[in-house]
Amino acid sequence: MRNIGIIAHIDAGKTTFTERLLYYAGITHRMGEVHDGDSQMDYLPQERERGITITAAVTQFPWLGAEIHLIDTPGHVDFTIEVERSLRVLDGAAAVFCGVGGVEPQSEVVWRQADRYGIPRLAFVNKLDRPGADFDRVIADMDRKLGARGVPLTAPLYEDGAFAAVADLVTMERVSFSPEDQGATVSRQPLGPPEREACARYRETLLEAAADADDEAAEKYLAGEEVPPALLRRALRRGTISGAIFPVFAGSALRNRGVQPAMDGIVHYLPSPLEAPAARGDDPRTGVPSQRKPSAAAPFSALAFKVVQEEGRRTVYLRVYSGKTAEGATILNASTGEKEKVARLFRMHAGKKERIGEALAGDIVAARGIRSARTGDTLCDPEAPIVYEKIEIRRPVVSVVVEPRTAREMDRLRDLLAGMTDEDPTLSFREDADTGQILLSGMGELHLDVVLDRLAREHDMVVRKGNPQVVYRETVSSEGRSESAFEREAAERLVKLATDVVVRPGPRGSGVRITDGFRLLGLPPEVADAVEMGIREGAFTGSLGYPVDDVEISVSRVEFLSGLPSPMAAKVGAAKAFQEAYEKGKPYLLEPLMAVEIVVPEEFLGGVIGDINARRGRVTSVDRRPEGSSLSALVPLKEMFGYVTALRSLSQGRGNYTMKFSRYDRV
Repeated sequence: MRNIGIIAHIDAGKTTFTERLLYYAGITHRMGEVHDGDSQMDYLPQERERGITITAAVTQFPWLGAEIHLIDTPGHVDFTIEVERSLRVLDGAAAVFCGVGGVEPQSEVVWRQADRYGIPRLAFVNKLDRPGADFDRVIADMDRKLGARGVPLTAPLYEDGAFAAVADLVTMERVSFSPEDQGATVSRQPLGPPEREACARYRETLLEAAADADDEAAEKYLAGEEVPPALLRRALRRGTISGAIFPVFAGSALRNRGVQPAMDGIVHYLPSPLEAPAARGDDPRTGVPSQRKPSAAAPFSALAFKVVQEEGRRTVYLRVYSGKTAEGATILNASTGEKEKVARLFRMHAGKKERIGEALAGDIVAARGIRSARTGDTLCDPEAPIVYEKIEIRRPVVSVVVEPRTAREMDRLRDLLAGMTDEDPTLSFREDADTGQILLSGMGELHLDVVLDRLAREHDMVVRKGNPQVVYRETVSSEGRSESAFEREAAERLVKLATDVVVRPGPRGSGVRITDGFRLLGLPPEVADAVEMGIREGAFTGSLGYPVDDVEISVSRVEFLSGLPSPMAAKVGAAKAFQEAYEKGKPYLLEPLMAVEIVVPEEFLGGVIGDINARRGRVTSVDRRPEGSSLSALVPLKEMFGYVTALRSLSQGRGNYTMKFSRYDRV
C-alpha cells in the first residue's frame, strides 16, 4: 500500500497528472480535463467553474501490485488547510513542478509543509512540451530554493526541438508513449549512442546518489562496475525514504508523456505504511509518551483529518495508524473523552463512496456516525487511549460582514455557518454584539467567495455581503503594572480583594502567555483557575477594541483582605487588574502582514515595485529570470484587497501573484 498526496503551486498541473494516474491504472475509461470542467477529482461545481482544486479529494488505484491511496490537494494559498491536513496523514508525496515556472511560491509553501512532517517525496516536472521549459533549471531551483537534492530518474528526449519521449536513467532505455491510445501503450528500447551521451551527466548524478545511500552500490560504483537496476532501485529507495534525495521524473501530463514511469516511481521509491515509524502520541490519562506500530494486531488508533457535511450527514475522513475497526464498533475520541459508534465505513473515490466492512492499519477511509470528532482529533480503542499531535490550523486574516435576506433566516444562517466551520477550521464567524451582524472570517477573498457560493447553491441561503475587513489585533509597547483593589458584597458579606498584575510586550506570534507563578500563592485550585479565566476574558477585547496578542502577563499577588475566597470575585478582580495594567502599557494596533510573491515580465517590474511601495509594502527580494522577474514583498493585508485587478492593469494581464499570512506587526 502507498498513501501519497499530489502537491504543487496552483496551475502546475496536479489535477491533470492525477487524471492520467487514474486512466492508466484502469480506474477511469476517459481522461477528464480541468479546462473542460469534467475532471474526476475536481467534483465540486465551484472547482469545475474556476478550473482549480478547492477541496482535497481522496481516491485509490492499483499499480505494480500495490494499492495506492491518493489525495489531490489544492494549490491556491486560500485553501492551505486542505494541504496541511492531508500531509499530516500521508506517508509520501509527489510534488508537481511546472517546467516553465520552476519552483513557484506556493510550491515552496507546500514543500515546507511536507518538510515539517518529514514526508519522503518525488518530483514530476510537468509541461516540458511548452516553449521555455527547462528541466535542468527546475532541478537547480529545487536545490537553491528548497535545499532539496533532486536526482533525475527520467530525462526528457527531444526530436526536432519538440519533447517526444523520456529516458529511463535506471535501465538506460528510451520510453515512448503511443499517441493512438492517449499514451497508454508504453514501448521501451535501449538508448542510442547520441541519447546515452546526452543523458550521461544525469546517469552520473543518479549513481552518486545511489552510492551515498547504499554501501553495496557504492562498492560497485567506485570499482567502475555496472550497478544492476534492482540494486539501484533499492539504494535510491533507501535514500528517498531517509529524506536525503528526491527522485525527479520528466513529462507532460497534458500530452500523456512520462506519467507511467512516475507511477512506477511511486511504488518503487515511496514508503508503505508498514515502513513508516511508529506513530507517536501521549496517553491522555497520564501524559506519558506512547506509540503505536503500524500493525493490524496493535490497538486501534486513527486521526480524523477532515470533516464533510453531505446532505445533512456528517462524514469524517480517517487515517488508521494501527489496529482495525469495523462497522458497529465503539471507539473513543481521546481528544474529547467521548465514546463514538462507527455506523458506516467507506472507501472514497473523489465524490463517490464504496461501502466496506472494516478498516485496517494504513487505510484512509471515511466514516459515518461519528458525531463529535473535529479536524485533528484522535480516535482509538477505549481500552488503550492515545492522543496524536493535532493539525496546525492557521488563523483567519480576512473578514466580511454577512446578513441574510430576512431577519427570520438569521438562526438558519448561524446553523449553516456552524456546519461549515466544522468542516473548515480556517473559517470562523462571530456575531457583533453592537450591530447584530455576522462577521465571517477566512484565509482570503477567494476562500470567502467560495463559502458564500456554497451557501447559495447547496442551501439556497443568499446573503448580503459587506466589504472585506481586516482582523486587527492589539498589544502593548511597554511594561504596565497594576495594584488593583476590588470589593463587592456577596451573600451579605463584603469581599475585599487585592490583585497585582504586570503586563509586558511578548515576541511576535507568542499570543497571550500567562506565567503560572500565581498558582504558588497558596490559592485554592478553583480560585487560581478563575484568576486565569478572568485574565483571558479581559484579553479577549483590549482597550482599542480588538483581541490582545503578543503579551506576557504575570500575577504576583491575589489576596482576599476580607470575606471567603470566591472564584467569581477572583475572576472579576483579575480581569479588572489586567485591564488597568494593560492600559498603562500604552497599547497600539497590530495588522496582518502578507508575504506576497509576484511574477511579472521584466519591463513591468519598476511599475509593480512603485505600486507595492505605495501600498505601504516593503520589497524583500527580486529574482530576475529570462521568463519574468519574481518579486517578494511584505504588504499589509488592508492594502491587498482587489490587488489582482491592479496587477493585471500594471502588467497588461501578464503578471500573477500569490500571498500568504506572514505575521502581525505594528500598523
